[in-house]
Amino acid sequence: MLPADLAEALARGGPEMPMAALHRRGPLHWWDTAFGGCWLLSSHAEVEAALRDPRLSVARVAGWGELARRLGLQGTEAPVEAAPPPRFQRLLARALLFVDDPDHRRLRPLMQAGFGPAALQALRPAIEGRLGRLLSALPADRPFDFIDAVARPLPAGVIGSMLGVPEARLSRFAAGAGDLADLLATLDPQASQVRRAQRRLLILAGLFEPLIAARRAAPRTHDDAPRDLIDRLLAAESAGLLPHADELLAQAVMLLFAGHETTRHLLGSLLHTVLATPGLWSRLQAEPEAVPRVVREVLRLHSPVQYTVRRVAQGHVRAGQPLARGQLLIALIGAANRDPVRHAEPDRFDPDRAAPGALAFGSGPHVCLGAALTLMEAEVVLRELLRRWPRLRLVDRVADWLPSPLYRGLRRLPLQTS
Repeated sequence: MLPADLAEALARGGPEMPMAALHRRGPLHWWDTAFGGCWLLSSHAEVEAALRDPRLSVARVAGWGELARRLGLQGTEAPVEAAPPPRFQRLLARALLFVDDPDHRRLRPLMQAGFGPAALQALRPAIEGRLGRLLSALPADRPFDFIDAVARPLPAGVIGSMLGVPEARLSRFAAGAGDLADLLATLDPQASQVRRAQRRLLILAGLFEPLIAARRAAPRTHDDAPRDLIDRLLAAESAGLLPHADELLAQAVMLLFAGHETTRHLLGSLLHTVLATPGLWSRLQAEPEAVPRVVREVLRLHSPVQYTVRRVAQGHVRAGQPLARGQLLIALIGAANRDPVRHAEPDRFDPDRAAPGALAFGSGPHVCLGAALTLMEAEVVLRELLRRWPRLRLVDRVADWLPSPLYRGLRRLPLQTS
């Protein structure tokens, strides 16, 4: 049983999460919570093994849908007695993030090509141009908040453009991601969280529907290369690879959300860590080849996603403990990345660390689809800031971390260019 003080610190989130204390207690812990309890995995070896284990399922949205039904939050859906699940639940349950094989094996390749090396290299000039416009609009004579000015709009704009969202409508599409993030970040959602998340999800779906309908009305020929991810998904739909209602829409909605929420957190953590480390800013100007290594070390130390949840689909024994079908298991990515068995002095930021890679993007079949895109955006941002503002500095060295157990990121990051 997890002691009360450790449980409280885990629920609170932020950099004070008790990683070292968890490692001292072993790799597996039972957390007795208000929603019935769950298992916590903290060691690198056990977390990585769990993320690859087919006995653990990512399908876990039924509880949100049931709560929505109990609270009468169906929106425009038929009454509960009519039996179909609310659209809120259907959209979540059909998204790649929450489906197991064989559906996962069918869906992932349909989007993977849009995140492949060739596609991302072709996208790089557009990312650099978008970043340049954001930076050029910033004041040179007074501080600015890097989160609001760059870390939030840049990845939102990038994934929006990859989905074919018109530039003039990007802000409408990106609005409300925080409400979805709040729901995903809790294991015991409150009525108000479900209500806000459902409203935002259905609004986002309503924004995508006319865009998708217009594409369907003017289909491209087989000889035309896909312009964006929507084109790829429409081609898959035409080929019968998206047979379920709202399946295409579900992928578009969740890609927009997932494609910028975590990248925003990485960009903030990266800039704060580099600028707070004495001498590192000037060193990177002289050694730009070290930028990728620095980005990966920040990913290890401040994983944007601190845990991922699985449901036990088949009872089994893990780390000496029997796990029953239906129980929740939380794989603590943030703790695994600070496992002293894997990383020497795991709580220390070491830009020269030569240890093996971490689990910030997960592992196994559900490894983050946009991992390479996130890395590229982070490197593009850091390189351009190093080039443009050699005297960039923190206004406040104290990091303003989000109070979240799931997401590691900053609420604000005031910077001064000189």
